[in-house]
Amino acid sequence: MIITLLASLFSFTQLIPYFISLILFLILYEQILYIKKKCYIPGPSLVFPFFGNAISLARNPTKFWSHQITLARSTNLGLSANYILGDFIVFIRDTELSHKVFANVRPDAFLFVGFPFGKKLFGERNIIYMMGQEHKNLRRRIAPNFTPNALSTYAMLQQIIILKHIKTWVKLSNQSPDPIPLRNLARDLNLDSSETVFLGPYLSSNARESFERDYLLFNEAFTSLPIDFPGTSFRNGRLAVVRLEKTLATCTGMSKARMEKGEEPSCLIDYWMQDTLREIAQSKLAGDTLLPPFSSDIEIASYLFDFFFAAQDASMSAMLWAVAMLDAHPEVLAKVREEVSRIWLSESNALITAEQLRDMKYTQAVAREVVRYRPPTFSVPHVAVEDFQLTKSYTIPKGAIVFPSTLESSFQGFTESERFDPDRFSEERQEEHLYKRNFLAFGAGSHQCVGQKYALNNLVLFIALFVTLVDFKRDRSEGCNEYVYVPTISPKDDCRVLLSRRCAQYPSFPSVEQIVK
Repeated sequence: MIITLLASLFSFTQLIPYFISLILFLILYEQILYIKKKCYIPGPSLVFPFFGNAISLARNPTKFWSHQITLARSTNLGLSANYILGDFIVFIRDTELSHKVFANVRPDAFLFVGFPFGKKLFGERNIIYMMGQEHKNLRRRIAPNFTPNALSTYAMLQQIIILKHIKTWVKLSNQSPDPIPLRNLARDLNLDSSETVFLGPYLSSNARESFERDYLLFNEAFTSLPIDFPGTSFRNGRLAVVRLEKTLATCTGMSKARMEKGEEPSCLIDYWMQDTLREIAQSKLAGDTLLPPFSSDIEIASYLFDFFFAAQDASMSAMLWAVAMLDAHPEVLAKVREEVSRIWLSESNALITAEQLRDMKYTQAVAREVVRYRPPTFSVPHVAVEDFQLTKSYTIPKGAIVFPSTLESSFQGFTESERFDPDRFSEERQEEHLYKRNFLAFGAGSHQCVGQKYALNNLVLFIALFVTLVDFKRDRSEGCNEYVYVPTISPKDDCRVLLSRRCAQYPSFPSVEQIVK
């Protein structure tokens, strides 16, 4: 036996030089392939074998992307390259080149992915990964969720949730001598708002607790490396997504049952199911035995999860920057307060109506400028399905992950683009029309955000209520307005503020239960 073991060890030892040679060959091949793909665009000359710059990305994403932006600005190409876990990436800062990507989401060009490793986390049954006629058909089915009547219902619920959380924020600030960070508080507000607006009466208190725990696991996975082993953040998040979609499917079924009784819709899923049930009925009358596309509970749950994903961190980011910018620009804050008080009074105890919301022109301009100045999602990842000629001299190689930057586009075209200036969106200047191509905060092309009106309404309502009901003072520490990626763009200090009640008493809004019956 000893002789056999020695012989085996000797044989293995003989193989070591071959194994080392193979590893060296793979490293050399990887470097040559990277250099060939990079061609002449700015980027690292060589990359760390197999991992590339994944560690630096995970350790400090802000520094990583800032470096990519600097590289892209270093030449008139508007491009930079890097390498992450075997994936070649191309960062695009030039607006027109970004539009070229957005306009070519199709089977032989680019696949919209929303997140570099999204398919592993979200699964494949999502709006994000659809294209062509199927995607158009689904967007058509989603359209009734954002009619003026539906948005008016959502606005009532949003205000009730915003007021509830503002009260909590002020109470917490009064209990602490130090400024309180708003990032996690704003995240909780948005999750509460989404649960209420999207799911209405169908999510019980116990289900909410489980839902929020699972959504936190998903959020942690979103910012972790895609290492899918038991116990890792990524695996925990992936399993949480499965549970979240099951909960959403249950809520979908409950909404269908309620809408079948002819009751009035009181939340987003109700508006969705009201229209879906009409299509199912028409299909049955036509003699079809199968359900129409996009109408099963689990399908709708997966699309609804996309809504949750789109509404959470992006809205949180916008709220934080709104507070930061209003504190930094007291003249803007004064104008917002004057406009809101002229249109709506907190002592009326009445919710802001859809008409009053439309009349808050300057506050709407502030919301748009917040989103332009600090677009929550700094880029919109796509994957090159085939080689794609981006410029006359550079072709994006097949399989590359491409990052068109919404943030960099915001600082191109606009008048004094580095300046926070809500008046650019006034009726006189109309820069949202003049520089429409540079306003990419909600994307462009076939995958442009379908809920952008919902998101802007939410931000306007938050600003109106916050500045009316609260006096706030930012803890202006050094670098507090620098941004970090978490994963959306947020103030470096998590927007630390001191809060106190500004109004004599808070308005007495109706309860959620009075709206959602």
